[in-house]
Amino acid sequence: MAAVWRCMLALVVLMCLCSWGSTQVIGGAQSRPRPQRRPRKKPKVEPIDVIPPAQNIDIERMTGIWYLLNTASKCSYLINHGTKVEPTVMNLTRPADSSQTLSVSIKTRHNHQCWEILQVYDISPTPGRLTLKGPRPELNTDIMISDTDYDSYAVIFYQKRGQITLKLYGGFLK
Repeated sequence: MAAVWRCMLALVVLMCLCSWGSTQVIGGAQSRPRPQRRPRKKPKVEPIDVIPPAQNIDIERMTGIWYLLNTASKCSYLINHGTKVEPTVMNLTRPADSSQTLSVSIKTRHNHQCWEILQVYDISPTPGRLTLKGPRPELNTDIMISDTDYDSYAVIFYQKRGQITLKLYGGFLK
């Protein structure tokens, strides 16, 4: 019986010595690597600065009533609702006290209610460029009048946070 105990003791000591040098535990729990944040994707659209504005845009001649005819955008609402966009009327006026701003009144229907949105666009030194200031500079909306004949149509680009929306306005019998 003593020989069996000696043999068992020798076997346990041998197992301890063999596992002493091994640092990796087989079948044990391993820590997984900490997840890393994905880098932000750059917008796939070109910035509005690349698109040349129409030359010699006269803001005074742009004032008046414009009707929204069509919109092109990657905005999820417009993609889902497409032609169901409610009618919109934009009225551009120049305030008497400032030559560097443009007052904008947008009237539209949403969920069977009439809404009027009042905004002030800052006129930039570049002809045809306007800015709608946001609460922070990164929330500003850059506006560019791309093409117009001042009477029947105006093509306007809006860019906010790398997303560009193109709007076609019509001015009937201005």
